[in-house]
Amino acid sequence: MSFCNVQEPTSKAVLTEVAQAKINLGLRVLRRRSDGYHDIETVLLRIPWGDQVHAAPDTSFAFTCSDPLLPTDARNLCVRAAYGLAEWLQRRPWGRLHLEKYVPYGAGLGSGSSDAAATLRVLSRLWGVRLGSEALQRLAASLGSDVPFFLWPQPVALATGRGEVLHPLPDFHFPYYLVVVVPSLQVATAEAYRLVQPRERPSPPLVEVVRSNDPERWQRELINDFELPVFSRYPELQALKCWLLEAGAVYGALSGSGAALFGVFTDLKRAEAAACEAAQRGLRSWYGQPETSTQSCTAI
Repeated sequence: MSFCNVQEPTSKAVLTEVAQAKINLGLRVLRRRSDGYHDIETVLLRIPWGDQVHAAPDTSFAFTCSDPLLPTDARNLCVRAAYGLAEWLQRRPWGRLHLEKYVPYGAGLGSGSSDAAATLRVLSRLWGVRLGSEALQRLAASLGSDVPFFLWPQPVALATGRGEVLHPLPDFHFPYYLVVVVPSLQVATAEAYRLVQPRERPSPPLVEVVRSNDPERWQRELINDFELPVFSRYPELQALKCWLLEAGAVYGALSGSGAALFGVFTDLKRAEAAACEAAQRGLRSWYGQPETSTQSCTAI
């Protein structure tokens, strides 16, 4: 394809975007689609645990990552996002892009998707372009089902379709503390979908259950459909959920297809103690409130 000529800025300033993670409040796998994906229903909630994507001017394009285990070629969603944006704009990609990785990947926290969204944001700034939200959302959806959510201005949304159709929940406030724990094992998303049994459900609507902010009701009705098959395959994850509940969580669940789990706590000290104990167990963990600044949240 042909690219238009672009005059790169003379400034050497480094631009940075934070790539926040997410958890799933309930996840219903409804049906398998003709395109091979599944229709789902879930409430996505961003948390302040995040990576950082840095971009600086350069005449060519290069991508690096702080985690040596992650690929830095087209297998990385950041690289695919950069080339996808350049193709969309009919421009040649340029700049030094660096991913500082803090959030575990392959854990059901949307880490790679969030990195891709942050790449779109930071390169739009670096390249001096402004895309309409609809165009950017279409590009994001082509990269992955969760990517549009991380461009979404609201920190919480109902996601339907394959996860890319978003419905705002602007009046929802999550009043509790979260502890997110990530074991060393990874659960491949494709494997999780092979294990899960889709099933459509009548009422109650998922949003109604989430909005109740009632942990007792959540225990009965706020279900992640991946839990049963994933726990059967990886019983250590079920044991980890039980440990979160024993540590004082009033609700616990798998995030996405796993392997991350989260516990909902009503008391900050109990949440902090659980996160510290998780770290002593060799687990990566984060605790805090989703809608507060990162200064009140801690990754361990």
